[in-house]
Amino acid sequence: MEIKVVENTKSMESDILVVNMFEEGKTSSDLANQYALEEDGFKGKFGETYLLPTYGKEPFRKVLVLGLGKKEEFNPNKLREAVAKAIKKCMQMEAKKVAFAFDGIEFDYSEQFTMGAFIADYSFDKYKSDGVNERANKKVQEVYVQANPEAVKKAEIIAAAMTFARNLSNEPAQFATPSELAAIACDLGVETKIYDKEECEKMGMGAFLAVGRGSHEEPKFIHMRYQVDNPKKRIAIIGKGICFDSGGLDIKPASSMATMKDDMSGAAAVLGIMSVIRELHPQIEVHGIIAACENMPGSKAYKPGDILTAKNGKTIEVDNTDAEGRLTLADALCYACELGVDEVIDMATLTGACMVALGTQAAGIMGNDEELIKKLIDTADRSGERFWQLPLWEEYFDGLKSEVADMKNSGNRWGGASSAGVFLQKFVKDVKWAHIDIAGTAFLEKPQKELIAGGTGAGVRTLLRYILEQ
Repeated sequence: MEIKVVENTKSMESDILVVNMFEEGKTSSDLANQYALEEDGFKGKFGETYLLPTYGKEPFRKVLVLGLGKKEEFNPNKLREAVAKAIKKCMQMEAKKVAFAFDGIEFDYSEQFTMGAFIADYSFDKYKSDGVNERANKKVQEVYVQANPEAVKKAEIIAAAMTFARNLSNEPAQFATPSELAAIACDLGVETKIYDKEECEKMGMGAFLAVGRGSHEEPKFIHMRYQVDNPKKRIAIIGKGICFDSGGLDIKPASSMATMKDDMSGAAAVLGIMSVIRELHPQIEVHGIIAACENMPGSKAYKPGDILTAKNGKTIEVDNTDAEGRLTLADALCYACELGVDEVIDMATLTGACMVALGTQAAGIMGNDEELIKKLIDTADRSGERFWQLPLWEEYFDGLKSEVADMKNSGNRWGGASSAGVFLQKFVKDVKWAHIDIAGTAFLEKPQKELIAGGTGAGVRTLLRYILEQ
């Protein structure tokens, strides 16, 4: 799909012209007003559409009226969702060229328009024998819009990062191995260092390495760095990189294991961000960090009752091998805090408890700096994502106390998302830190708003916007 910014979209020769309509309002098309409003009583409720032919009277073959709902309730996030719906409708009609003529919208819609169009255009057909050709025949090829060209270009880059992350999350574990993630990182054009098992042992990453012991796939610790002269700030972003999570010896039931290829969605987001960061050239230094491994019940797998020593010397009693993500993040956090950065932000499909609390509508966020948390929540709101702050009270650590080590890796079932956050905090030192639990938002089992089922690229657009606004 190519988005072309033009002065007059109605003059463009196209298959479909999309015009908008608010409730109790009119469109900018006389033809649509005559048939949709006057004859058929179209109301313009949010998400509703009305299609009519022009019979050769206009440069476009058809008009699609897009309902935007009540004007006082309309916002950029609703616009993105509506545009995605319109693009999908046009794809059903096998339209190749689509023009949008928006009227009465009182904010710059350039960025969210672009995001909506590209999100709607996404599919993962790599493994369907006829899927690629079938999908290509239905794709919209050109979209005409009157918008801000610079905002459109930036949004195209962010959308490409989302697509990158979604593709990786949707890949089966047989492809997206730790070694493959490391190879992908090396091809992104940023300075990259890959630490193998022996190097991680020398650095004392006993928690991370324990998780990967049961798999024949070698663990890889990935460190990418984007640098600029005189950076305004230095940030490290960490993505949980469990390439497949069987639960280990505390094995998951089959129904819970079915989508565990997505347990590296945090890592996919970090790779997506680093894949485009040079094009966006922010004036800050960004470190992308991934501790990649598989959690499998092999003959060398770590066991309940084992005591692990993390990079910072803290000891952890293994209470449950299915609470593995926090173990890999523990060593990644220690590593990041030693880089001299100003902020550390981690993203992880960490706890089912967060999904129970917030469902698929929002990610949980917590950390040690209220200003950082509030900025990330605000940035998420403006980017089309939702973060909800969860408490990080020390009392949540009570369930993690161990008789034989500094802590256990899992406690009781109550407040599990916050307990995991408190656990992670024990490995953060002298730096502002935020933890984003994307367990509910990273992978959808059914379509939601503009997103189809599968990987969502959770966190990509929020963190890229946050990075660019520093």
